[in-house]
Amino acid sequence: MSLDRTILLNNGVRIPIFGFGTFKMTDKEELKQLIKDSIKIGYRHIDTATMYQNEEAIGEALEEVFNDPSYGVSRKDIWITTKLCTDDQGYEGTYRSVANSLKKLRTDYIDLYLIHWPYTSGRERSDVSNKETRKESWKALEELYEKKTLRAIGVSNFYIQHMEDLLTYAKVVPAINQCEYHPLLFIKEEVENCKKHGIAFEAYRSLVAGKLLDGTFNAEQLDEVAKKHGVTKAQVLLAWSLNRDIIVIPKASSESRLRQNFESQTIILDQEDMEKIDSISKTMNARITSDPNTMA
Repeated sequence: MSLDRTILLNNGVRIPIFGFGTFKMTDKEELKQLIKDSIKIGYRHIDTATMYQNEEAIGEALEEVFNDPSYGVSRKDIWITTKLCTDDQGYEGTYRSVANSLKKLRTDYIDLYLIHWPYTSGRERSDVSNKETRKESWKALEELYEKKTLRAIGVSNFYIQHMEDLLTYAKVVPAINQCEYHPLLFIKEEVENCKKHGIAFEAYRSLVAGKLLDGTFNAEQLDEVAKKHGVTKAQVLLAWSLNRDIIVIPKASSESRLRQNFESQTIILDQEDMEKIDSISKTMNARITSDPNTMA
């Protein structure tokens, strides 16, 4: 597979299938260096969020990259995704949040903007009023999309019930749904529902927070596939999603890990390999983040 592969979104825009995720990366200088390293390696997709509190560092790093001819890239070459914090849900909060992100990221447009979670801070996650607030958020995003401030809009951590509710009023169908997805949380029905509506699926926590790598969970199937291809278990986990045309955004703490992750795009798993990894979920399951099923 190619190292510059993209996925065509439902609005005609192409997103690089492989991105650099920056969750919990708050050391400014370290993150700036990793952003620069990632671009040298070939990354063209950076994923952040208001909640991560690192948009400013990313904006600084990218501005330095764009001003340095040795990188050979400009703003149009880099895909930036950021997300609406639960504190900012609602029409006015969404406008305010997008404006803040634009300023911190030092850009006049954002490639993809997502509603990070279905709920709103300050109320019970099961409170049905969350539905109305996210409807207001989506209206604001649609307006910003029409103004071309946002090239694509989507959601994150929306399960079938949230997606079906949104689709009853959405004038713009979400381009992407980003969810926790890996062999220990093999949510096939969520992927299929997105596919049915022409919505691209994006995975986070693809490496299961290391739980399939550090011995917390031992999956012989993963060992077997990694040995067969002469690659690492982490690379197999990423290839497992990539082989399904699922966008991945793994984080990395070193240049070598950035490179190793990126090279997982070249791994082609056959049907037997895929079924072996699929079967892990039959005997062990784990969720790293909150369960969207608890959210109205």
